[in-house]
Order: sequence, then C-alpha cells, then structure tokens
Amino acid sequence: MKKSGFPFILLSVIPLAICCVAAAHAQNYPKAKEFRIERSLAPQAIACLECHKQQNPGLFADWSHSRHASAGITCLDCHQAEEHDPDVSVEHYTQYQRTDSPYGTQEYKIPVSAVVTPKDCSRCHPDEVTQYSRSKHANTMEIMWKIDPWLNNGMNSDIERKTGCYHCHGTVLKTKDGKLDPMTWPNVGVGRVNMDGSLGSCTSCHTRHRFSVMEARKPEACGQCHLGPDHPQIEIYMESKHGDIYTAFGDEYNWNSAPGTWTPGVDFRGPTCASCHMSGAGTVLTSHDVTERLSWETQAPLTVRPSDFAAFPAKTDWEVERGKMKEICLQCHGNAWVEDFYVNFDQAVENYNEIYFKPAKAMLDSLYEKGLLDKSRFFDEDLEVEYYELWHHEGRRARMGVMMMAPDYAWWHGFYECKKRFNTFMKEAEHLLATGEKAHRYEDYPGATGVTTKPEEIFGNK
Repeated sequence: MKKSGFPFILLSVIPLAICCVAAAHAQNYPKAKEFRIERSLAPQAIACLECHKQQNPGLFADWSHSRHASAGITCLDCHQAEEHDPDVSVEHYTQYQRTDSPYGTQEYKIPVSAVVTPKDCSRCHPDEVTQYSRSKHANTMEIMWKIDPWLNNGMNSDIERKTGCYHCHGTVLKTKDGKLDPMTWPNVGVGRVNMDGSLGSCTSCHTRHRFSVMEARKPEACGQCHLGPDHPQIEIYMESKHGDIYTAFGDEYNWNSAPGTWTPGVDFRGPTCASCHMSGAGTVLTSHDVTERLSWETQAPLTVRPSDFAAFPAKTDWEVERGKMKEICLQCHGNAWVEDFYVNFDQAVENYNEIYFKPAKAMLDSLYEKGLLDKSRFFDEDLEVEYYELWHHEGRRARMGVMMMAPDYAWWHGFYECKKRFNTFMKEAEHLLATGEKAHRYEDYPGATGVTTKPEEIFGNK
C-alpha cells in the first residue's frame, strides 16, 4: 500500500512557519537608532550630547535630525553662558557631582543657560535677528503696555496673563532663588524680554530642537497665536482660496527648499503666511520683520498707516511696502486682480473707520465727558466692553477677512457682527444720555489683581 506524504509535508511546513513568525517578530522588534559622535567636538560638547541622549531622548532625537546637527552645532554653541550671566543655571552645576555618569566630573563643568535668546542666535544669523528686532513681534510687550487696558488697569490676574496673554506675547524673564521664576518661565513668546537685553524668541516659530525652516513656512506655525475671536488669521486663511489650495496640494510643496530659494510656482502653488509676509520672491528679499509689506494697521482700534501707529510707529513708507506686497501677489496674479483687490481693501478700511469706529469712539468720549461712564478703570461697565469688542473682535475680523479674502469673516463674522455690536452700544449709550443715568459699574470685578506698573526692563524708571 502506498504511504501518504501528509506527515512529511506537515513536518516541512512547521519549521517554515516558525521562521516566518520569527522574521515577523524581528521586524516589529524596537531597534535603537545610533548617533555616533564622529565630528571634532569639544569634550564638553560631547558630554552634553551623551547625557541628554540618555535623559532627554526626544530632545536629542529632534536635534539629531536638525540642520544644526548636520553642521556640527551642538548644545554648547547655543546654551553656553558666562559665569556672571544672570540667567546661568545654578541647578545644572549639580550634574557635575554625579557618580552614575562618566561625564559627571569637574572637567566637563561649564556654565549654561536654559534660555537661548536672539542675541545668542545672532552669532550665526545676524541679519535675521536685526530684522526681527525692529518688528512688532519683537516689540509686542512695549506695544501691549502702551495700549492694553487689561494690563494698565490691572483687570486680569498675573496667572491669567502668564498662561494666556504672555504665552504668545512673551514674559519679562526673571530669576528667583537662583532659578528662572516660574511666573516668567517657561515661555517662548515673540516679544519675550530676555535677561541679556534682547527681545523675542526664535523658537516661537522654529521650535526646539529641530529649528526647522519647513515648520516655520507652514501656516500652522503662525496659527499657534494668530487665532481666536480677536485675530483669527489661521481660520481666515484656511477659509480663503489660498488656504484651500494649501489643503489640497500642501503635501506636494517643497517645504525644505534652502532659505532664500523658496519660489512660488516652483516650490509651492498657493501662498502661506510666511510666503506673503516674510519669504522672498521676485526682487523682494526675505525678511524676519513682519511689519514690512503692511500698508494698514488692521489690528489697531482706528485703522492707520503703520508709520502712524502711535504705540509703535513703523520706520517704513507704506507705499513702498505695499509695492513689495504687490510684487509678491504678482507672482501668481495678474495686475488688474492685484490693483482691484487693493481698491476693495482700502474701501473696506474706510467703511470700518467712518461708519463704525469713529461714531462709537465719539459716543464713548461723550459719555466719559458727561460723567455717565467712569474712566478710572476699563471693562467694569458694559458699554466699555461693547466698545472694546466692536474694534478688537468684530472690527478686526472684518478688516482681516477682507485683507485675506475670506468672505465669511469679512461679512458674517465681521461687518454683520459690527452692526449688531454697534446698535447695542448706541442704544444703551443714547438711553444714558436721555435719562442722565450713570452706567452700572461692576465693583467686584473678578480677577482684577494684576500688576499695573510698566516693566522697568522696557520703560526704565518712568
């Protein structure tokens, strides 16, 4: 009788199955990625890298994928400080008293600061830092303290400022008991006042420790701060045709093109915040001064030219800057499109200024003059809030919606809401004028405990 081949086949398959399982397991087994120090680095720099590689693997991995790493720029190039610097980390010196690390000895001891400032970055990026230093971004703390009633009237608490306003605008860095004061740190606000006298933080846009050009070119980088009811640029952009093109084709853009070479129509199809306000195109050069290319201050209560913005007058000619922005637009649009767009924009600005803001401001001044509103504090009477939101919320959305070609923000979230806010404001104001009745004042205003003294680091002893 002929014997069956089944047992033989089965025995042959079992080792094969075991091999397949082992291979599959090997593919899924986590593998450590090696980063070998093969450059001519100082022993202290190697110590930093090896220590952080163990203690902060995510931080180290970010750096290892950066252009800095490719160029041999290490922790020390950015974080090394002088012994006498006010922000030197005293706590870091304890690293050199460890017995569990080959680098925990005095020969590797070097002063470092956790804070890396534009002054530090300027050693390699002088032009970018010079441009940034004259921008509204870098000087936003000065601007805020000159015009913001929340700060000047102490109408919000210090922790509300630290976790809210200052998160984007920046803190005035200080130390406490030899450490960075937690009421000022951590912070990467665009207008952070650093202890070396410099302003801002490059990592607002180029986040640690990758410091990616690609990241800063994407609209989401700007959308971290430019969002919400008072300046929803990211929402406006995403609604616009430009944002729609980015959504559809953004994965095809060449985000990693070398600085100064990122070219519309070649590296990207539709613009982002950076390509309009910062990146170069045609004869227009790249700039880290976002105040350039602006011909109106659409965030101000009354829309004015940038050079007439009293809190921080731009040292620019608006016609020259508009010419730069037009050239950026002309990379993708025809002349008639660009010229007619600016006609619409100018008319929208006039519409807001003359129909909404100026009459509301005149009425507010009249109520103060007649003693029907109290001037000692702001926000503690309803009409002050209505007036504030008319320009700070709806008015901004209308103007910015027009500027960035987002019709829903120009109308429904903008001028439509302006009308409602204006009518509510005027109705109550006219009632007070007719009756001579004073507006109700909220005596127990919540959280009105913030410091009202202007920062000495910006304004001196004034």
